[in-house]
Amino acid sequence: MRRVTDKQQRILDFIERFIRKLGMPPTVYEIADHFEVSTATAFNHLRALQRKGLIERSSKARSLTLVNRTETSVPASAISVPIVGRIAAGTPLLADQHIEDVLELDPQLLPGGIAGHRLFGLRVRGESMIDRGIFDGDVIIARGQQTAEEGDTVIALVGEEATVKLFYPRGKKVELRPANTAYQSQIYASEEVAIQGIVISLFRKY
Repeated sequence: MRRVTDKQQRILDFIERFIRKLGMPPTVYEIADHFEVSTATAFNHLRALQRKGLIERSSKARSLTLVNRTETSVPASAISVPIVGRIAAGTPLLADQHIEDVLELDPQLLPGGIAGHRLFGLRVRGESMIDRGIFDGDVIIARGQQTAEEGDTVIALVGEEATVKLFYPRGKKVELRPANTAYQSQIYASEEVAIQGIVISLFRKY
């Protein structure tokens, strides 16, 4: 096996840390972003590591595996969680056109009560929930359901936009409350709001 360069070793170490923290391997884009290089450069390093027998990968999202470091690999029991993007009203939440990526997650990293429920993720945009520890760029994992209790952190569909807010029913209306005093609550007629899921977990890229 040819010698590993310093940069390649740093990439290997980053992949291992990423898997240990999040239970899944990073994407090529996350590797490129972390090292502030182009995706083409990141691909080149990964191809070199693959030729040297240090990683295995496929065309599937988050398919990196560290060879001979199996304790850091995504377990065989991992569950696939689709990450959805913009959601159009009137089409299914998990329609193919909405899915931007797929996370392979270790079920042990998720709370109980997920059996029998579909899970999905949504990438957070904005700072309206920072007082709940949810920041711009985070990926929140939700348990898909169409009902919620007062005070739940929900993913709600309003028109063509999915939003993450605290849920407060108000008779025939619904208050979607932010967790940031710089933002104001929004009040909608109940029929304008479609609950898509309850937030159960969060993953953050370091």
